[in-house]
Amino acid sequence: MSDKKKISICELRQGQSGKVIEILGGHGIAERLNSMGIRPGKDINKVSAAFMKGPVTVCVDRCQIAIGWGMAQKVMVEVS
Repeated sequence: MSDKKKISICELRQGQSGKVIEILGGHGIAERLNSMGIRPGKDINKVSAAFMKGPVTVCVDRCQIAIGWGMAQKVMVEVS
């Protein structure tokens, strides 16, 4: 990795994009995210986030997906 920042999806600003580089957590969460198309190497765009640690909506492969705040914190991205 060069000088690009590694942050969680929660820390992305609305409309900001990045590339998924790591899933923190066990096999279960990695499989669940993988089934939704969220896996290392994928480009991801944060669409919106609900107030007070509510669901985070992201766009992956032209599909919008809402994931819980706790799960979104485990997806690390490299900001483009």
